[in-house]
Amino acid sequence: MQTPAPEAPAAVVDGSASPRPVDPAIIVAYLLLIVAAGLLLSRRAGKNLESYVLGGRSLPWYLLGVSNASGMFDISGTMLMVYWLFVYGMKSVWIPWLWPVFNQVFLMIYLSVWMRRSGVMTGAEWIRFRFGDSRGAQLAHFIVVVFAIVNVIGFLAYGFIGIGKFAATFLPWTLHESPAWNVKLYGLLITALTTLYVVKGGMFSVVFTEVFQFIVMTIGCLWVGVIAIQQVPAGMLPDILPPGWTDLWPSWRLNLDWSQILPAANDKIAGDGWRLFGALFALMLLKGCLQSAAGPAPNYDMQRILSTRSPREAALMSGFVNVVLLIPRYVMITGLTLLALAFFTDELGAMGADVDFELVLPLAMKHFVPAGLFGLLIAALLAAFMSTYAATVNAAPAYLVNDIYKRYVNPHASDRTYVWMSYAASLSVVVVGTAFGFFTERLNDIVKWLTFALYGGYIAANVLKWHWWRFNSHGYFWGMLAGIAAAGSVWFLEAGKVIPVTIAGLPKEVVTFPAILAASLLGCVLGSLLTQPDDLAVLKNFYLKTRPWGFWRPIHDLVIAERPEVQPNRNFSRDAVNIVVGIAWQTSLTAAGIYLVLRNWPALAWCAAIIVAASVFLKFNWYDRLQDDPDAVSAAAPPPGAAR
Repeated sequence: MQTPAPEAPAAVVDGSASPRPVDPAIIVAYLLLIVAAGLLLSRRAGKNLESYVLGGRSLPWYLLGVSNASGMFDISGTMLMVYWLFVYGMKSVWIPWLWPVFNQVFLMIYLSVWMRRSGVMTGAEWIRFRFGDSRGAQLAHFIVVVFAIVNVIGFLAYGFIGIGKFAATFLPWTLHESPAWNVKLYGLLITALTTLYVVKGGMFSVVFTEVFQFIVMTIGCLWVGVIAIQQVPAGMLPDILPPGWTDLWPSWRLNLDWSQILPAANDKIAGDGWRLFGALFALMLLKGCLQSAAGPAPNYDMQRILSTRSPREAALMSGFVNVVLLIPRYVMITGLTLLALAFFTDELGAMGADVDFELVLPLAMKHFVPAGLFGLLIAALLAAFMSTYAATVNAAPAYLVNDIYKRYVNPHASDRTYVWMSYAASLSVVVVGTAFGFFTERLNDIVKWLTFALYGGYIAANVLKWHWWRFNSHGYFWGMLAGIAAAGSVWFLEAGKVIPVTIAGLPKEVVTFPAILAASLLGCVLGSLLTQPDDLAVLKNFYLKTRPWGFWRPIHDLVIAERPEVQPNRNFSRDAVNIVVGIAWQTSLTAAGIYLVLRNWPALAWCAAIIVAASVFLKFNWYDRLQDDPDAVSAAAPPPGAAR
């Protein structure tokens, strides 16, 4: 027989946790502080274009790592993870592989080093470094700039609507009697404040404020975890968790039954198409590895890598993101989930078939968190929105100014001119993104198309660019174009109900991925083989500076004819092993935050043991072998097909 749910504390029942004067004071003080910081840092950022976009490559790797982690700590993702943990239990640890979350492991092991060795400022400039300045290279440069700008505008529009809805829900002031206009006015207000400090301060401002924001978020996360531990005793957990909720390891079927507690959760699982969890897990792993091997998209993640002081620091920065982000974030996610499971399951159940599991986070916060912490958490989650928004805005000048204005319009302008053009570029993308958000009601559909289509067409071309010498600029252009077109076609068929929500019991996006990948790969191969190779001088320079492993033997032979001392990169096997260990390390960091709040001490001990063992292994097999100079890379047996 199911034990009745515990009674909620008085703070929940009487609503005493609603905002009190201290909460708005904390929120206002925070907003004023970050705007002031941006204005104070504007002089240092305004020295030249490199200072504005990359912070003059003078920022320490650990500050850039915290900044990058802060930019990834967005409120929409946090709400989604609370919903996943609530409904799917411990198996939700694997679901972020859809993005994939372990791309940071690939970056830390080798890709950040390879990318930073280029010395460029933007992803589009990196394309010229890889392919040169031929007509094909100009096409490749064009499509990556388009990708970057559309990506920036799409996420700015998403951020505008998201931050408006969040602020309208939690902030105590009503700006307009119409709820729809209240959301838009809040979006305009917070967008304006964020834009002010980002436009004036550039990368210096973004990094400084994001480090401060991350400190605030970490305090709030740990505090929520403490409240959950105090209010939900460990002995209560068996009574509020459905059978199978605590099972971590992937199984072919989900084996999670909500029928006795919240039947609507079973319907949600069926609607998501994730009952065959083993098949989903395998496809997530395949897609995740391919997408991670493609390297970072031209967004704020790439800008952090290019902003580091050296290739070695780029790798350390990417690894540090995992250390500072995962445990605090999942402590809060688990704390809010437990509070909802203990006190709000009946309220969610009363919604019937229309239950909205995204209400788990606001229910747990708005009705449970005490005054003071409530204001701190709202400030922290506003910080999360603003961090992502700020990092996205900061990426725009790199492409509009450095890759278009400086290259094609005014290549000999003064540094001051480029900085002022960066101000104008940032404001322009904010205005366009805000306009899309202001006048578009079905924003989620647009964002879904942007992310699914653009990233679906991104993988094949951006994996091959690292590892195959014969892959040329024409192949890059046609591969990207074919992939984007295929993914866009899938979305239009989906919108027209031609493609069902699930196929063979799996989400349609996962099942259609192989078709998108095949179309893009075909464009890459045909585009490359039906055209001439890129300039051999460009290929030799790329290989000499980057030193990737893969199918580079013809170029390596040309290089050693001129410089016999040059050694190939024989570290494929070592990097592959480090990636496997790194994924286990990262997954254990994720699970540790959950097990800590659940007070599952044996499981937490296993996580700690894996974290320690993996850290020691990576210390000797990764950290001690990081080198800025590719010729200092230690030798090992070459992989099949690698240059010798």
